[in-house]
Amino acid sequence: MPIDAQELKKVIGSGLLSFPLTDFDAQQNFNQPSYQNRLEWLKSYEASALFAAGGTGEFFSLAKDEYANIIGAAVDVCRGEMPIIAGTGYGTRIAIEYAIEAERQGADGILILPHYLTEADQEGLRRHVVAICKSVSIGVIVYNRGLCRLSAETVAKIADECPNLVGFKDGFGDIELMMSIRSRLGDRLAYIGGLPTAEVFASACKAMGVSTYSSAVFNFIPRTAVEFYNASINHDSATMDHLLKTFFFPYLDIRNSGQGYAVSIVKAGATIVGRSAGPVRTPLCDLSPAQCEQLAALVEQLGPQ
Repeated sequence: MPIDAQELKKVIGSGLLSFPLTDFDAQQNFNQPSYQNRLEWLKSYEASALFAAGGTGEFFSLAKDEYANIIGAAVDVCRGEMPIIAGTGYGTRIAIEYAIEAERQGADGILILPHYLTEADQEGLRRHVVAICKSVSIGVIVYNRGLCRLSAETVAKIADECPNLVGFKDGFGDIELMMSIRSRLGDRLAYIGGLPTAEVFASACKAMGVSTYSSAVFNFIPRTAVEFYNASINHDSATMDHLLKTFFFPYLDIRNSGQGYAVSIVKAGATIVGRSAGPVRTPLCDLSPAQCEQLAALVEQLGPQ
């Protein structure tokens, strides 16, 4: 049985979060056995919750039947051990269909990804998020990113109307906006850092009262991801600086060399450590062999995971 919304709020504010990759086979079909093996591996590390079919999980490329299978497979592996939060998005009616399906599959919460294509004013965004929140009984997190740029006033209105809105994920890094939201809502919500690659922004986010974040690199270097997170919460700047200089900044150089590489580089990393999730789906492209070699050298110097 899914945990209640307030319990989910405590969980997402208590530790490291991550978005598992979605496994595809050579024909780019969902590879459920490989995906479930991935979650068996990842759940043994110190993450507090996993986001199935999120951004790193290529939600934007999934058909609805695949989505249902992915959420169900994740819940089957992690039930009673680690909460599963399911991504949803697109237009309001489609997002509601996905959210309802995620709840039916046993997900513990919903992450509302930015809506599709068109700009919207604050009232439209409010109605969109409220409708999704009201379609389910489980906890909801909203991702402030891309076309979904909620103001502090709008977030407050949604929170007043929707008790199951328990989390706010920041994907802008706008200090003024984030501080305004934190000042207005206080402990009403749990706050999550959502800028890619999150480790680079961990110190700045912590200073704004955002104590946790979602780590993409947890998918292939989970020991290092946990080490960095623990260094962050324990004010161990020496460890953080060392990992930033020796891994994360060179990693960003590779990631920033191509459009959409925030997902592609994670899939490449998983292959390098012997946990391949298969290729990315179009419109994304995989890293080149030369880029994979550069990434492999970075991963090797970190040691066993």
